[in-house]
Amino acid sequence: MKSVRYQPNIIITGTPGCGKTSHSSNITQTLGESYKHYNISELAKERDCIEKYDEKLDTHVVDEDRLLDLMEEDLREGGSIVDWHCCDIFPERLIDLVIVLRVSNDILINRLNKRGYKDNKIQENLDCEIMEVVLQDAKEGYQPEIVIELESNDVEQMDSNVDRIVGWVENWVKDHPDGVTNEIDESVSQLKKIDQEFEGSEEEEEEEEEEEDDDFEEGSEDDDEEDDYEEDE
Repeated sequence: MKSVRYQPNIIITGTPGCGKTSHSSNITQTLGESYKHYNISELAKERDCIEKYDEKLDTHVVDEDRLLDLMEEDLREGGSIVDWHCCDIFPERLIDLVIVLRVSNDILINRLNKRGYKDNKIQENLDCEIMEVVLQDAKEGYQPEIVIELESNDVEQMDSNVDRIVGWVENWVKDHPDGVTNEIDESVSQLKKIDQEFEGSEEEEEEEEEEEDDDFEEGSEDDDEEDDYEEDE
């Protein structure tokens, strides 16, 4: 497997109906043959990554572990435009940009109605958009500086978004002539581990100090009570 990639990997995500596939297709066509569009909903079926069908939610449940194993080599190559409503399952070390597409409620409802979605599925996706579920997942799964939120309500906005993303890709390639590593940076990982251990030690020390303070306060209260009692005598 390749240890360095010379083209960025991008995730285009958002609730169903936000325009992920249209954006991804246009971006890939503009960038050329060296970039590939991966529609995960279709890819999961093609690569036998479907666990089951959820009748209540009217959707297929994807075997994420198997999917990631099969996509590892593709992502290491670079130049992947990943199109899916889930984003935080992909390793942070292999992702360079996360685009979260947003759409207004009335437009989303109209788009999902045209797809023939059932009322409960429309409401579920609408709630997801209102609660910013996908956006929060992206922010929690990746560094905030690589998560970008874009409006996707009409063709004009989509064209503008595509131009911006293509421009970003061109700048990324210029800024990384030697590529970027696909491996975990050991020094960074070690620092993170040290930070976590240090934070854990600080918390333990604070807890011990609080316990000591509590014991001291309890002792002081007992002394005060004894003094009052002696005075009463």
